[in-house]
Amino acid sequence: MEAISGNRGPEVRSDCYVRLIPGDEPGIRIRLKSKVKSLYGTSIVRLIEEELDFFGIRDATVEVEDAGALPYVIAARVEAAVRQVIQTEREFLLPLLPHNLRESARNQLRRSRLYIPGNHPKLIINAVLYQSDAIILDLEDSVSPGKKHEARILVRNALRNSDLQGVEKMVRINQLPLGFQDLEMVVSQPLNMILIPKCESAEMVLAVQEKLAQCLEDQERVIWLMPIIESAEGLRHAFEIAASTPAVAALAIGLEDYLADIGAERSRDGTESLYARSVVVNAARAAGIQPIDSVYPDFGDKEQLFQVAYHSRKMGFEGMGCIHPGQISTIHEAFSPTSGEIRKAKEMVRACEKAAAEVLGVVAVGSKMIDLPVVKRAQATIERAVICGVLPKDWREQQDE
Repeated sequence: MEAISGNRGPEVRSDCYVRLIPGDEPGIRIRLKSKVKSLYGTSIVRLIEEELDFFGIRDATVEVEDAGALPYVIAARVEAAVRQVIQTEREFLLPLLPHNLRESARNQLRRSRLYIPGNHPKLIINAVLYQSDAIILDLEDSVSPGKKHEARILVRNALRNSDLQGVEKMVRINQLPLGFQDLEMVVSQPLNMILIPKCESAEMVLAVQEKLAQCLEDQERVIWLMPIIESAEGLRHAFEIAASTPAVAALAIGLEDYLADIGAERSRDGTESLYARSVVVNAARAAGIQPIDSVYPDFGDKEQLFQVAYHSRKMGFEGMGCIHPGQISTIHEAFSPTSGEIRKAKEMVRACEKAAAEVLGVVAVGSKMIDLPVVKRAQATIERAVICGVLPKDWREQQDE
């Protein structure tokens, strides 16, 4: 039985196509087609031979069409083919890049998270260039059913061997119970957060947490969870999901599936999703975690994207998803305080500090009296502006323009 993995064709970049033909003829025969064969052919062949030997494959023909794949991609494609012809729990792992081990905080800045299809190496390799706050290596909707097994191995290798430069690393697993297979493959690698799609109960979150504990065994690691509300049933249990375990750091909403579930269509003004998004914000805040908004599907309409993202921040969301790198800068701008908001926040914070120093019971800015909730909101605006990099930490020492 022959096995095939990977991708080929004129549009394919940074990937390879592997055809493995086990045979009775003794020995390993590797037929390599690559534009870089004269430079890297020997090392590619050596890698494949080493991997086949690792899995105990002694007699086989391997045909490889290379389109500039990195070693971890080649290794992933060969392993995916091998796993189609033999049953094995062994994993062929290349050396780990140490800086991929960077951990993330529960309240990490998550204005943007860029979805990357988990079976497309060229997109994974370039993901960190766009400076999103997080990247999501997706194993769910962007991967066809017949490619799930390949994508798991590629994502595992990417978490370990792709230079992700310290960006927060997320993986969206498949809907349970298929997602348990994803966890078995990826959680042993450097990973910060698991996204749980189509989450409808606290029990689903706890099942993922239990599976994580089994996979990690005695490792002292924190992997955060972000359940995604994508149905009416999930929305009904939003708070229970958000508060199910301290490992939950954020609660997201996926509008495309949610609106399909309730029989609504997405509009520009978003009135059909206002209730659901408000529920998610309230549930997340009540549980002390971050509310995260859905993606905006039209990546060519940046003006409308800004309006949607700005309104999202005003609703209380901390960030939203991105389906295209071109959306990141617009989302960052919308989720960062404006110069006008920062100026007003400074005035309020300084007035409050002055009143406290003078033991005054009333705080005023101009002719307007301000109370504690308004001051707290101003302080939060200052803190977010500093985190987003639009206000320096030493802002008190600087003269306002």
